[in-house]
Amino acid sequence: MTNEAHHPTTDSTPLPPSVKAAVLAEALPYIRRFHGKLFVIKYGGNAMTDPLLKRSFAEDVVLLKLVGLNPVVVHGGGPQIEQALTKLGKKGEFIQGMRVTDAETMDIVEMVLAGQVNKEIVELINHAGGQGVGLTGQDGGLIRAKKLKMADRDHPGQFIDIGQVGDIESIDPRVIQTLTGNGFIPVIAPIGSGSAGETYNINADVVAGKIAEVLRAEKLILLTNTAGVLDKSGKLLTGLTARSIDALFADGTISGGMLPKISSALEAAKSGVNAVHIIDGRVDHCLLLEIMTDLGVGTMIKSRD
Repeated sequence: MTNEAHHPTTDSTPLPPSVKAAVLAEALPYIRRFHGKLFVIKYGGNAMTDPLLKRSFAEDVVLLKLVGLNPVVVHGGGPQIEQALTKLGKKGEFIQGMRVTDAETMDIVEMVLAGQVNKEIVELINHAGGQGVGLTGQDGGLIRAKKLKMADRDHPGQFIDIGQVGDIESIDPRVIQTLTGNGFIPVIAPIGSGSAGETYNINADVVAGKIAEVLRAEKLILLTNTAGVLDKSGKLLTGLTARSIDALFADGTISGGMLPKISSALEAAKSGVNAVHIIDGRVDHCLLLEIMTDLGVGTMIKSRD
């Protein structure tokens, strides 16, 4: 795919029948190539809050499943968590792109992600004709986690305590494999369990990346609120390698909320996932554009330099 830049759009003007036929024909080689392959999709950003984009995302996921691909959805819920915190008079705090999570915040995170957002996504998928099943990392022992030790960049050798934020120790993919093998679409909230039963909030990009690695997914696709990875002048970088990403970290081009996203993408690319795509979730039907057409809506990170 060319992964050229495209402007966000929600234009739903009907296409002439000949154009529709051409688009369907264009999808055929991709359907053949990816049939039976597993795709891990990190769902977040505007695509989770705009009603039209929510519906088109669910339709895309269901269509992928119906034509023989195996989508696995991992979702965030930052805006929804912020709304819940605001109602309680709490203000969210982030360090190096990670949410600081005290015990009260963890209760809210669990309630919002597992009790609200996850169920809404499952319902959207089911309404679109799919069979969604909601999970957290606690179900079936999917995600075993430990407390994250965040390195203090200003004080080498020291660590920052950001509360009940987890670092993944292991993934047991059997529950995902059972579901995908029986026609279901797993929808996973990024909450993990510690060895003593503790509950941890884990960055959704990190969870998506690790699940893609363990399952040796064909692709890891991360939806964002930007056109993809941008350079310092705001230009879209369409194709990246491990070497070029290291340079972007070093010069500060990649920072803030993009740090865990790009780090997870890079780790997945190095660990057997064929390609990682960071795509513009503000584009209507962005998944189909990225997977089933010659167009692209973001940045692709290659598994090899």
